[in-house]
Amino acid sequence: MKTILSSETMDIPDGVKVKISARIIEVEGPRGKLARNFKHLNLDFQLIKDEEGKRKLKIDAWFASRKTSAAIRTALSHVENLITGVTKGYRYKMRFVYAHFPINASISNSNTAIEIRNFLGEKKVRKVNMLEGVSIVRSEKKCHVKNKDIRKFLDGIYVSEKGTVVEEECVVVSRLPSPPLTLLAVNQKANIINNGRVPSGTK
Repeated sequence: MKTILSSETMDIPDGVKVKISARIIEVEGPRGKLARNFKHLNLDFQLIKDEEGKRKLKIDAWFASRKTSAAIRTALSHVENLITGVTKGYRYKMRFVYAHFPINASISNSNTAIEIRNFLGEKKVRKVNMLEGVSIVRSEKKCHVKNKDIRKFLDGIYVSEKGTVVEEECVVVSRLPSPPLTLLAVNQKANIINNGRVPSGTK
């Protein structure tokens, strides 16, 4: 069964420019510019404004199947990641894990390239050049595989932590003391009924 029209929107924060051209979305912010190609998805992208004048990105899918409708949320998530990249940036912490052959790494070219040696005892030197705007900082922490099956946890370089360069501000809201409760005492004369009878001495 196909849906005639499926659409979702997302807010565009202030200070971020979004440009759409033939399903190629370019996002520009304080930390740079990123672009992503969505030509493989049969979706319509457009920039709109709501009643309050806030900018939004709207994605429509006409006569979409269930799979195509699910791709709308996927595309929005990709755009949100682009916005996070140009506003806060990404920081990845990676660790060298080995069971027998120690992995050696050296940073070169002004923290823009890394050379990996002795991976699984190989003589080959693996050099990885970073993309523009990406830098590497080395930490002296080491990691060994312990209490795990080394046949499954093989030697390698793994992402141990992922976050943003600009940490999100934590707003702590203190709970104000609640105003004192005012108890309203109502004097009532209650008749105590015992086994369906009113005891003597009560009115």
